[in-house]
Amino acid sequence: MKECGTILSDREMSRTLERLAFEIYERHGDDDTVAILGIQRRGADLAERLKKLLDEHLGRKVPLGKLDINLYRDDWTTNLELTPTINCSEIGFDVEGRTIVLVDDVLYSGRTIRAALEAILDYGRPNRVELLVLVDRGHRELPIQADYVGKRVDTLGDEHVNVLVVERDNEDKVCLVRSE
Repeated sequence: MKECGTILSDREMSRTLERLAFEIYERHGDDDTVAILGIQRRGADLAERLKKLLDEHLGRKVPLGKLDINLYRDDWTTNLELTPTINCSEIGFDVEGRTIVLVDDVLYSGRTIRAALEAILDYGRPNRVELLVLVDRGHRELPIQADYVGKRVDTLGDEHVNVLVVERDNEDKVCLVRSE
């Protein structure tokens, strides 16, 4: 049996995304080289929301892309029961020379982000890549840190952070799930 404790409600999640969008705006102002790139699946959903908020702040369209990193992961070949779900990458802008804000839902070991960085380089060489995560739960296995963090949560090894988004789950919520 699993127990779920709410980390962010729908309202708190919305406010957190607004704050994160404002932090990007504060750091980069009107820099037109900034583009948002969301990691499939929930990172891409959050990236779309951030793009809308930035479009409003800037009064222009910020380039948005979706990145599938499944074939770049270093763990799917070691688990014989796991078959990667392949989504598609959609990057309708030139990555070369851009400042990419890479968006994901949860930062844990850092392996997803390592795979994303490798995937990005297949599209070109950005000037800079910044990482934005809704939740940082610690337990890094690689030296990767986020530039923008919605919420930091200290977790135990048997706990997981689940991000629910209305686009996929019919509700917005972040919960801490503990195995009994």
